Amino acid sequence: MSVFMVERDLKGITMDQLAAAQKRAIDCSNQFAEDGRVVRYIRTTFVPGEDRSMCLFEAESAADVEAVNKAAQIPYVRVVEALDLTP
Repeated sequence: MSVFMVERDLKGITMDQLAAAQKRAIDCSNQFAEDGRVVRYIRTTFVPGEDRSMCLFEAESAADVEAVNKAAQIPYVRVVEALDLTP
């Protein structure tokens, strides 16, 4: 499994909308996993001054992460493989 970063441009998003999007990402990830396409939502970092966020997912492929985000109807700029260096 690899870690993928989903970069988002979320101009004008409210904290309630961000929380709802996070819940959809988690729910869709869980549904995909139940269907045999393991995608695990890790976390989101939001930069309010720039209206941007970066979300981390663990999955077999970027295509699976893109599919989860499309199913959750959360806009994104790109999905790239990343290294999560949390100690």
